[in-house]
Amino acid sequence: MYNHAPDNYKCPLCTITEGGNNDFPWATQADVVYKDDLVLAMINTKFVGSNPGHVIVIPIEHYENIYDISNEVAHRIFDVTQKIALALKVVRKCDGVMIQQNNEPASNQHAFHFHQHIVPRFDGDNFEENIKSDRVAEPDERLPYAEELRSYFKNN
Repeated sequence: MYNHAPDNYKCPLCTITEGGNNDFPWATQADVVYKDDLVLAMINTKFVGSNPGHVIVIPIEHYENIYDISNEVAHRIFDVTQKIALALKVVRKCDGVMIQQNNEPASNQHAFHFHQHIVPRFDGDNFEENIKSDRVAEPDERLPYAEELRSYFKNN
């Protein structure tokens, strides 16, 4: 309905949900921390200042944005978002958690596949300033964050 992906768009998040890897240094299967029949959670490729290793939750089926997504999948995304938020409180010992989801280019949606960010926040982290200088992290930088969360879910 309100879609902006070009006709020839190769969705980088569908590559992950289908079991593949994107071109280096973008997302790989090693970034995945949780997967079920409807959604997948992974370490985001972009790191922001003192908040590296945040997680995105995405539907397995391709939906460009919140306007298209089914209620069943939207509910599962929120349920998994809560699980991830609780896990981040334990493994990252963060002071809070920020949930962010962007729709359409005007809101800074950069990947045209619905994705919800779960960002560990820390007192004094200056996130709002640091977001201006986010960067793509190398796969080996993301791996410890993914392993930590996979271990949490395996044991809880």
